[in-house]
Amino acid sequence: MGELIRIAGTADVKPGAGMVAEVNGKAIALFNVDGTFYAIDNTCVHRGGPLGEGDVVGDVVACPWHNWEFNVKTGACINNPSAKVAVYDVTVEGSDIKVRL
Repeated sequence: MGELIRIAGTADVKPGAGMVAEVNGKAIALFNVDGTFYAIDNTCVHRGGPLGEGDVVGDVVACPWHNWEFNVKTGACINNPSAKVAVYDVTVEGSDIKVRL
């Protein structure tokens, strides 16, 4: 099992928003969906856009480059069902958000 690593504080990601954090040289997109935090790979499988900078509606983020959409809970691509990004387990300890890598 991977190590839990602090990625951000709970106040760093407002509800309905996302952010990009670098953990051990890997870019992770972190989202707050109604107070629950989700982490996926930051790189869009379409053209490499930064998913953590995309607009979030419900549990779906749209890549800011070409609007490919991904479910932040499952990593599934809405535009192309055969495409997916990695999903990371998230744990909240106090005000610390941690991901398992």
